[in-house]
Amino acid sequence: MVDKNNIPVVILCGGKGTRLREETETIPKPMVLIGGKPILWHIMKIYSHYGFNKFFLLLGYKGEKIKSYFLEYPWENHDFNIKTKNREIASLSNEDIEDWEISLLDTGLDSLTGRRLFLIKNLLKDYDNFMLTYGDGVSDVNLNELLNFHLSRNNLITITGVHSKSKQGKINHENGLISDFKEKPVLHDLFNGGFMVFNKEALSYISEENTMLEYDLIPKLVIQRKVGLYQHNGFWQSMDTFQDKELLEDLWKENPYWRIWNENCKG
Repeated sequence: MVDKNNIPVVILCGGKGTRLREETETIPKPMVLIGGKPILWHIMKIYSHYGFNKFFLLLGYKGEKIKSYFLEYPWENHDFNIKTKNREIASLSNEDIEDWEISLLDTGLDSLTGRRLFLIKNLLKDYDNFMLTYGDGVSDVNLNELLNFHLSRNNLITITGVHSKSKQGKINHENGLISDFKEKPVLHDLFNGGFMVFNKEALSYISEENTMLEYDLIPKLVIQRKVGLYQHNGFWQSMDTFQDKELLEDLWKENPYWRIWNENCKG
């Protein structure tokens, strides 16, 4: 059995989220709220549901907001008792506090994804494998199946391939007439949905240059046939625009497909 304590989750939290400027003028993109909680919290709850509770958060733009959130998290999000004389604080709801170990790591304001990962190579050297994802996407992907798929193959990286929806309606036409119209159809092509698994050997291919994983490391390893694809046909949604945020808010109220964690937990 795999010891998930030895498989940390790396979450890229440093981008500026310029296409979501309505929200990200004052907070980093991973702190944008869905259902009253940062989307980063939702992502961590997905991993925690499957037993992954060790996190490396790679910070950049307004990273201090993420630090502040987790510093205050136990008391702002749970009931507690305080003795004012000696400042002794005790939670009144231990069963609801997530058992997370979180490393909050500044990786530069302008660092690209490859550079951010390079900067924490020494922290990952003792782990044979680690998870990696983005701080702006949620899914109901089965992380146990993803990990088993990765471990059963001799790949350095496994990417979760997802189906995305077109941002526009699709039109088929003939002789000046529309023959078929579909509003924002699901696209047949597969896209990188995050929720990746890395073997530590992949780190040896990363240089200190300010590069992107998606344009440098991954294509390099694809050529060497060392990148596997785990196909996920279920729910996946990124939060790139304000419209995406509104969609996730509506889903949270009606049918949050990614809310796979225990219903008895707060949130």
